[in-house]
Amino acid sequence: MPQAMQVSFDGPVGTVGATAVDARSASAPSCAIHCSIHDDLAAVEQEWRAFEQVADGTVFQSFDWLSTWQRHIGNLKGTTPAIVTGRGESGELLFLFPLGIAAAGWARRLTWLGAELCDYNGPLLAPEFSRRVDAPRFARLWRDVLEALRSKPGMRFDVVDLDKMQPTVGAQSNPFIGLGVLPNPNGAYLTRLSGDWEQFYAAKRSSSTRRRDRTKRKRLNPAGVDIAATLATLIEQKSKALAAMGVNSIFTPPGHRAFYDALATEPALRDLVHISRLDVGATPAAINLGLVFRGSYYHILASYDGGEVSRFGPGAAHMHELLRYAIEHGCTVFDFTIGDERYKQEWCDTRLTLFDHVSAVTLRGFPVVLRAQAVGRIKHWIKQTPAIWATAEKLRAFIGPLTKRIRG
Repeated sequence: MPQAMQVSFDGPVGTVGATAVDARSASAPSCAIHCSIHDDLAAVEQEWRAFEQVADGTVFQSFDWLSTWQRHIGNLKGTTPAIVTGRGESGELLFLFPLGIAAAGWARRLTWLGAELCDYNGPLLAPEFSRRVDAPRFARLWRDVLEALRSKPGMRFDVVDLDKMQPTVGAQSNPFIGLGVLPNPNGAYLTRLSGDWEQFYAAKRSSSTRRRDRTKRKRLNPAGVDIAATLATLIEQKSKALAAMGVNSIFTPPGHRAFYDALATEPALRDLVHISRLDVGATPAAINLGLVFRGSYYHILASYDGGEVSRFGPGAAHMHELLRYAIEHGCTVFDFTIGDERYKQEWCDTRLTLFDHVSAVTLRGFPVVLRAQAVGRIKHWIKQTPAIWATAEKLRAFIGPLTKRIRG
């Protein structure tokens, strides 16, 4: 017999007023969840930081990542945080949903906070969440969350737009997948780490490949990193590479450069962020910005010099050093994150299918949802059809720079 669920919302500063749902049956015990909605990250910082150390989730749901995003980007965009916390009857935290509400065109959207720069979006869940909240209960809980959010002044929205969600959150099924989803156009890749570097490397590469790698690495030197200067070079190299592909730089939108500068240079984030560089002579040949969080290394941004030194394969050599670093620092997972680049497929042992949920809550939202679903299906079909995707990449690389020249 399924347990009953009661959901109530409190009303302190930064939270919504009370509402409730009662789905009790005659013989089922009560399962009450008390929720709060906060529009101020500082109000939940202490419990958020404690919860992320034991909850199932990723680095992209950590307080440091999302508070840095909100400070440098969210505030500029007019995004209102909508952090939903849920507690059990004994006051224990069961979940934290890091949501935000922002205008997008003529419709307002409820999204994951920082969604566009998060490779994975989703909730933080207590390890026992799925045992206490099954799919039907979660559907009722989510309906009440949406109703409570929309009842709060300044938090009305037309569309629910939740993208890049993993099918699981830690060891649990992701409850948001049950809301109805489409596959995201991009996959994600990770590999499990075990043993020492030499054992791992030998298991992944043939002896002849390892010999060629050693020959190339003789020309490459790990660099002592000037963080600010190294990040500036990474941004320059990455922007050039994206331009050659016909893709706009991810550092151009307002606040994006400041966000990455803060990640790289703020002392409080030193344990989260790892920046490294390989040089050929005086040339920064390959640069990486990664994140280290609870035993996982997240490969976020990488660049390499496209000039003469590229013949030494600095990107591949740097990847070896990053994998070695992760193993030596106790990481058990190297997460290549979102994107279907070939080098990820060469190293990974797991491919993740990511999912998007989009739904309308007002008439204004329906055209937005129809367009988003159509575009999502087309993108997924193109990216998952190799011959068509290869043609699309060539066309984009030709049209993108041409369009920029015309506009300039």
